[in-house]
Amino acid sequence: MPETTPRPLIVGRQLVSDEWQRCETAAERPEGRPALVPLADWQASSKGDDLAPWLPSDTEMTAELARELEAAPLVAVDFPKFTDGRGYSIARLLRERHGYRGQIRAIGDVLIDQLFYMSRCGFDAFSLREDQIAEDALKALDTFSRSYQPGTDQEEPLFRRRLREAHKTAAA
Repeated sequence: MPETTPRPLIVGRQLVSDEWQRCETAAERPEGRPALVPLADWQASSKGDDLAPWLPSDTEMTAELARELEAAPLVAVDFPKFTDGRGYSIARLLRERHGYRGQIRAIGDVLIDQLFYMSRCGFDAFSLREDQIAEDALKALDTFSRSYQPGTDQEEPLFRRRLREAHKTAAA
């Protein structure tokens, strides 16, 4: 049965209405509405602009699968529970290893506390759990002004950025 409860959706750091319906099978897809369907159903379909895959957290991100996902209008990664962090690796592999440029959406048990870290791993859309406050989620994306580690949003670690700035200052 399709998910009917509207969840807050953040895309590009803005709250937007979600036109995509998440369905457990392609057969449940509502007429005239774009749908997120399980990866196997998407792979077996005609792959139009109104059908996108959602990947379970145990998906093995191979080069072959990444090439296939290039045809998707977006890729959703399911977090079955907030303690399951495998989706972070899926997004990071898609962005960094396979160069995926489309939307990567976090779905499932997505909490405000995780958004900043998800964004650093390559997610650019977040379908929040129903009990999460969208305005607080938008603020959470700017929790930290600097990050020590490299990520999809900043390739250099902080120590290298500081060294570069120190060399510029010393040369001036």
